[in-house]
Amino acid sequence: MLRKIINTTLFLPLSFFVTFQQSILSENKNFIDEIIRIDEDKIFIDHQEIKNIILNNDELKSLEELIEASSFNLSSKIAKRYPSIDLQANGLPKYVAGRNYNSNSNTTKTSQFSVNPSLNIRWDLIDPLRGPEIKIARENLKIAKNNYEIKRKDLIQEASTRYHKYQKSSQDIINKKLALDLSMTSLGNAQAKLDAGIGTKFEVLEADAQLSRDKQALYEKKIEHQINKISLKEILNLKKDFEIKKEQKLLGYWNHKLNKNIRNSLESNLSLKNISLQKSIRDNEANSFLNSNKPSIYISNSLSSAFTKGDSLAIDIDPNEDGSSYSNTISLNLSWNIFNGGQNIKSYKSRKSQAKGEEYSYNNLKSVLKTNITKAYLNLKLNEEKILSTSKEILSTKESLRLARLRYDVGISTLKDVLVRQKELSDAKSKNINAIYNYNLNLDELERLTFLEISNNCLDNDNTIKQTESICNIPR
Repeated sequence: MLRKIINTTLFLPLSFFVTFQQSILSENKNFIDEIIRIDEDKIFIDHQEIKNIILNNDELKSLEELIEASSFNLSSKIAKRYPSIDLQANGLPKYVAGRNYNSNSNTTKTSQFSVNPSLNIRWDLIDPLRGPEIKIARENLKIAKNNYEIKRKDLIQEASTRYHKYQKSSQDIINKKLALDLSMTSLGNAQAKLDAGIGTKFEVLEADAQLSRDKQALYEKKIEHQINKISLKEILNLKKDFEIKKEQKLLGYWNHKLNKNIRNSLESNLSLKNISLQKSIRDNEANSFLNSNKPSIYISNSLSSAFTKGDSLAIDIDPNEDGSSYSNTISLNLSWNIFNGGQNIKSYKSRKSQAKGEEYSYNNLKSVLKTNITKAYLNLKLNEEKILSTSKEILSTKESLRLARLRYDVGISTLKDVLVRQKELSDAKSKNINAIYNYNLNLDELERLTFLEISNNCLDNDNTIKQTESICNIPR
């Protein structure tokens, strides 16, 4: 009976207070939303579309140009296998006019047009530097392609991280709004009890302080949400506003054992392949310096001709006189730089030392990869347990809050107990949101490091569902 009287007495003040608080929050919300609002046509982006959208990134386009440049460089080195042809012409045409006087002989004159074209062909049969240069150019092209793929995968992982972070901030806002609603209810109850003479001013102040904290937390999450949106928009190079799925779910499952992760990573890692290519380049550069002291053999053919009209060094000029001549020379030639003071041998040793350094870099990167994969794998397992435990914690704290409110309503508990349970529920939801966020990040990291795929099915090797308390039973 007492509970019915209290509820009737508290109803009108509580309704007035809640309406007042909602109007304040509405003004604050409108103010924030007006700041961050973008008047553009929105597009929807799914997580699976990131791999295609990321191709618009300017940094990737820059690496595409480097691939093309390396391809042209390789073609230019291969072209050295073929003959070269040079055409020269001294005057097109050339006119010579002059007078030659000598007291002991007749004076002669010159008035003549002439054309002297020559055609030179060279074909390097044996060029000690050509082979290493082509190998170096080919390996540089492979490195350029690998760098593009490395950057593409890095950008996909970074964009995916920002996507999950943006999605997480959406859930944080929902969580803070729920906490704010609970604080409004608590403050309304405390104020109503105070107005009815059965509450204390201290409880009102305590509830009001909690409400202020929740307002500030919600405001911060909204700003963080907008910053995350701008960050995702920048890496995807989007010109329009966009939206994503706000609901936070598991990205998938990782059914690969740790040993398989490490083995596949070491076999497929492009950075390791680039180090091996760099070592090969250093070896070829070393060979180039050794080959500089080897002879080169080439065939050359020179065809020269001359066409004239007019007289040269004649007493009387005959303008109709013309003439022509040509000669053709073909030869097998040898060029040999026998000694240059030991410069080439020193350069050879320098490149060999650099190649040795690449071996140490290769071994170091292997160790780093093993460590990073192991950490990501263990953190994934840790976050699986966190998701399960925080899911249970949410259910428990919800029930605790419900019971605390009932006890407070009938006067056998304090508002402090309600606020504590309220904060516990908010913290449990926040931990669950963070656990799912970190779990998805670990999946992206493992996929990036191991070149294995995330699975949509949570199955053991015998295709049976895992135990009841498992990540497999979390909705996706």
